[in-house]
Amino acid sequence: MAEASTRPARSLREIPAGIWALGFVSMLMDVSSEMIHALLPVYLVTVLGTSMVTVGVIEGIAEATASITRIFSGALSDWLGKRKWLAALGYGLAALTKPIFPLAPTVGWLMAARFIDRIGKGIRGAPRDALVADIAPAHLRGASIGLRQSLDTVGAFVGPLIAIGLMWLTSDHFKAVFWFAVIPGFLSFALIAFAVREPARAKGLREVRNPISLSEIRNLGVAYWWVVTIASVFTLARFSEAFLILRAQNVGLPVTLTPAVLVLMNVVYAGAAYPAGVVSDRMDRTTVLAFGIVLLIFADLALALMPSIAGVALGIALWGLHMGFTQGLLAALVADTSPAELRGTAYGFFNLLCGIAMLAASVIAGALWDNAGPQGTFYAGAGFALMALAGLLTVRGRTKATAG
Repeated sequence: MAEASTRPARSLREIPAGIWALGFVSMLMDVSSEMIHALLPVYLVTVLGTSMVTVGVIEGIAEATASITRIFSGALSDWLGKRKWLAALGYGLAALTKPIFPLAPTVGWLMAARFIDRIGKGIRGAPRDALVADIAPAHLRGASIGLRQSLDTVGAFVGPLIAIGLMWLTSDHFKAVFWFAVIPGFLSFALIAFAVREPARAKGLREVRNPISLSEIRNLGVAYWWVVTIASVFTLARFSEAFLILRAQNVGLPVTLTPAVLVLMNVVYAGAAYPAGVVSDRMDRTTVLAFGIVLLIFADLALALMPSIAGVALGIALWGLHMGFTQGLLAALVADTSPAELRGTAYGFFNLLCGIAMLAASVIAGALWDNAGPQGTFYAGAGFALMALAGLLTVRGRTKATAG
């Protein structure tokens, strides 16, 4: 894996305006999405009577759908040499699907809504991530990606906060909250359409005719594929956050307050992502990533061994901290190790394989919960995280030798 630059960001003012704009676009869409996602698992189980396995399947299919779509949108952005309008198309589609959630009369409709919403996420994901990497100077890459992650995650806890307030005001009227979530979704699309400018394509970049051909896949390089492999194994330990919400309800948190789970997790995540990015610009990113994996192990153990609201709160906070120390770093490592003209494709493959792992992780988590209880789910998560850490420490030296 490529070594990080020794010229870290000294202040937020050094981050390009385009990174800020994309961060606010992500923030608004996350406000919209998380207002729904914070309540959806509880709505499925308590109102529609679905099983935990069904929740796991819905969440896993939703994320896998987004990941599969990303490979094609990322490759298309490399072929076109343009990324902004593909990202805008994805945000627009996600905004248009938000009204389906309050209108859905059955689980099937909700599955369709999640499926279409995640197609929108898939279309925008790889082009947007590549656009961030294109805009960010190399010596500010970790800080820039970390800042976008932080702003994105601010939306992820503001959304549940709004959901809590609206659930209280409406006496737990789920559909009223889902309707309110439509507004920030459309604002997000308007912002990317009118406020984000795509930089001109850098001179000297090779034209890519078929980004997903075998020869171009080889051009991504060995170091890049090590990053993807490590990230895929790690994702097996990162099942859907829906199980954090259900664990909190399991230990006695009232339904009205269940969105507080995502609030706590994302407050910690948002606070950690930018500093973690800055630190990764100062030192080897894999060291920071290993620390993040250790945090996930402790989070899973707390959630398994401390069946109280305080214990679950500790586990959720550690979960958010691990997100801050891993997600932006993995995105930065993809940019570090892939050619600039293939960044969209690189993020597409990265998210495809991680999405497959997320599908498997969420289904396994749901099955374990139904058959071995919540402790079984979180013990398994800790075990997969240990495997990912061992793999990272083993591969780290080989990757450096290959990259060097």
